[in-house]
Amino acid sequence: MQKPEIGQGKGQGLAEGAASGEQDTELHRVMGPGLLLLFIVGDILGTGIYALTGQVAAQVGGVVWLPFLIAFVVALLTAFSYLELVTKYPRAAGAALYTHKAFGIHFVTFLVAFAVMSSGITSAATASRAFASNFSASLGLELGTWGVPLIAVGFIALVAAINFRGVGESVKMNVLLTVVELTGLLIIIGIGFWAIAGGQGDVSRAWTFAAPEGTGVFWPVIAATTLAFFAMVGFEDSVNMAEECKNPSRMFPKVLLAGLGITGVIYVLVAISAITLVPANELGQGETPLLKVVQAGAPGFPIGVFAVITMFAVANSALINMMMASRLIYGMSREGVLPDVLGKVHSGRRTPYIAIGFTSLLAVGLILFAGGVPALGGTTALLLLCVFAIVNVAVLVLRKDKVEHKHFRTPTILPVLGAISCTFLAGPWTGRDPVQYLIAACLLGLGVVLWFATISFMRTANQTA
Repeated sequence: MQKPEIGQGKGQGLAEGAASGEQDTELHRVMGPGLLLLFIVGDILGTGIYALTGQVAAQVGGVVWLPFLIAFVVALLTAFSYLELVTKYPRAAGAALYTHKAFGIHFVTFLVAFAVMSSGITSAATASRAFASNFSASLGLELGTWGVPLIAVGFIALVAAINFRGVGESVKMNVLLTVVELTGLLIIIGIGFWAIAGGQGDVSRAWTFAAPEGTGVFWPVIAATTLAFFAMVGFEDSVNMAEECKNPSRMFPKVLLAGLGITGVIYVLVAISAITLVPANELGQGETPLLKVVQAGAPGFPIGVFAVITMFAVANSALINMMMASRLIYGMSREGVLPDVLGKVHSGRRTPYIAIGFTSLLAVGLILFAGGVPALGGTTALLLLCVFAIVNVAVLVLRKDKVEHKHFRTPTILPVLGAISCTFLAGPWTGRDPVQYLIAACLLGLGVVLWFATISFMRTANQTA
């Protein structure tokens, strides 16, 4: 299979508007620096930090902040590679587009696109089920076996409707939800530092390492980092919104690095606040670690309010991931890697409505048949680590491809370190649950089946991959 030359087909226009890095697009360019920053912060701050703090504490004890810090550094290395590529090729499709341009192997490109799309849809489906569970619990409803899945499906339908209405409406909703989930984390930080100032808690716990006897220090921290890394992913979703950003080549570097920096600081402060107020063994029990922090540091705080904030946080994750997945499908269709039909844009709303419908149906399938698998979160991180390793290699391969407009260039050592660190964290030596590899293999196996179906469809339609 041949890869299309730059500027061929519907994806052409890279040279047009080269001075600014903007090219012709059928999507609306409505995102400025402020909206993009909120999109990135909201995406990274999703369900991960609300659920994973306790699990990380169970691995390493009081130094719960350390795995989050290491995960931030690994994510930052890969972010620099994304910055070079998104400012060089400011179009929807992200990692799949970069893989397509770097290696030109349709099968590899398709699997990368499928892996990224699967990670987004799986996260959205899981977040939708979490929203439904919190919704039913907060109202004291007994909905039976199918009650929660049906509410989750209804929620995904609402997300699809917002997504279809337009990126402006979607981003405005993201702004609201991001403010709410950020408020929840600031409450945790505030409670922690208020308690510390009042002599509550034990700050010394934040420097106490605890792990199973005979394991040493290194491997428990690495195992915890693979968990914490799930909380740092999300920044890569923003590159799929490049075609709806104003002057992306100039705007992306500062905004993406600022977003990562903000979330990294928040995560470390949340971790320190949590371990100061709640011992690691208690924090690691159950699925609501931050709720325990609120109860320990501010017993008078209305717990129901924090439960609602958690619902908004997971809702934001679902919205952003579905936006990313639909734009990825749209972008790859415009690049000729997927059938033309998936790249159709609604004449009135100017949104990729076929891609939105396709990804929403996949999310519904996951909600109904696979949404309860606890290992899906770890599988999402595993798939993205593999994708990140490929992106770090792609940025070096694509150095030979010159474009007419100015773009960000990352120091060569950073993608090299990024590829090594991502590959290392994806390996079985990290202590990752073997079931995650099984789920990833099943997902990629489904991708292979869909690839053959796509090739057959495109040949029938007289398309060239």
